[in-house]
Amino acid sequence: MKYDVAVIGGGPAGMMAAGRAGEKDAKVVLIEKNRRLGLKLLLTGKGRCNIAHQETNLREFVNKFGSNGKFLFSPLSKFSIEDTINFFEKRKVPLKIERGNRIFPKSDSSQDVIRALLYYLKKSKVEIKTKAEVKKLIFSSGKIKKVILKDGQEILSENFIICTGGKSHPITGSIGDGYRWLEKLGHTITKLRPALTPLILKEKFIKELEGLSLKNVDISLYRNNKKIDSRFGEAIFTAHGISGPIILDLSKRVGIEMGREGDLILRIDFKPALDFTKLDLRIQRDFKKANNKIFKNSLNDLLPQKLIPVILRLSGINLSKKVNLITSSERKKILHLLKEFDLSIKGLDDYRKAIITSGGVKLNEIDPLTMKSKIVPNLSLAGEILDLDGPTGGYNLQVCWTTGWVAGDKVKAS
Repeated sequence: MKYDVAVIGGGPAGMMAAGRAGEKDAKVVLIEKNRRLGLKLLLTGKGRCNIAHQETNLREFVNKFGSNGKFLFSPLSKFSIEDTINFFEKRKVPLKIERGNRIFPKSDSSQDVIRALLYYLKKSKVEIKTKAEVKKLIFSSGKIKKVILKDGQEILSENFIICTGGKSHPITGSIGDGYRWLEKLGHTITKLRPALTPLILKEKFIKELEGLSLKNVDISLYRNNKKIDSRFGEAIFTAHGISGPIILDLSKRVGIEMGREGDLILRIDFKPALDFTKLDLRIQRDFKKANNKIFKNSLNDLLPQKLIPVILRLSGINLSKKVNLITSSERKKILHLLKEFDLSIKGLDDYRKAIITSGGVKLNEIDPLTMKSKIVPNLSLAGEILDLDGPTGGYNLQVCWTTGWVAGDKVKAS
């Protein structure tokens, strides 16, 4: 059977592309290697699905993607954040805006988002093939002619849209197939790295802090005593390092900096609301209150229990020393540990923990008005496979909705 459009990849970009192409009366097939569509979508926002980011200033949104973000001006003019909101609410997925302008379904369920997309595909008369793994693309006379599935089935189509995602969460089937196909077709793939991923740290005591959540902390990235980047918000220690929203956002910069000379240091300010002087006065007040206690029992009002043994040990102060005997210089050691808690970065966690992939198909090889390849005339691309990655908070899913919709919209039915 021959189709007008064959979409490879049943994630958010693929479902949106297939649905829009079908909505425009194209004969569409959606090919997905997993037994169901949208597996990775189920994981987003810890199962709640942070579908987008409420941002009224388009330039602000685009700037979050760095220098590559300007590519998004054209696609977003055709399918905007407001269009995303309207799309889901029209399909009975009421939305809400949470702290940080993150948009979620009111139900807090990614299942509702997938249900709406499946309804869209059904209404658009898209044929869905699951458990259908693509073995290879057949290229001839400058165009893709057909795809051959692992079971030997051949799918012919006039047009193809590749939405196979990146390499993050390989358990969901994202193992980088699309990059290999596209390189063979002549596309350039920029350097790939895990993005929005936890950091691995060198310190052995990190294991003791596993599970400790940090709220309202300031975390900065340093190299050679020079501040490179910083974030304020929440983080959590893992068995081998640190994760959480602000760490995930910093991870892209860490990935860029890893190959450069000099050690990378993560500096945590546990008390950003207090400067050194005010925090020192706070510690003095606490010590006065605990005047007759021994040092190891004096920090309960200042720090979470899990952190106290580590701070005590790093301070080098005798744990049995009476608080009223602690010197000014010893108190300053504690002060600096609370304001400048330095950790050495070993590297990024791998693709199994990464939310998205940094790098991908070079953007100057794609027409942003149509999402069509400038190298293969009957090929379009959408979603994470492109060299676009933004911070956490719904930015990357918006790219999937937008580029998927434009790709599907610009493919003509025969």
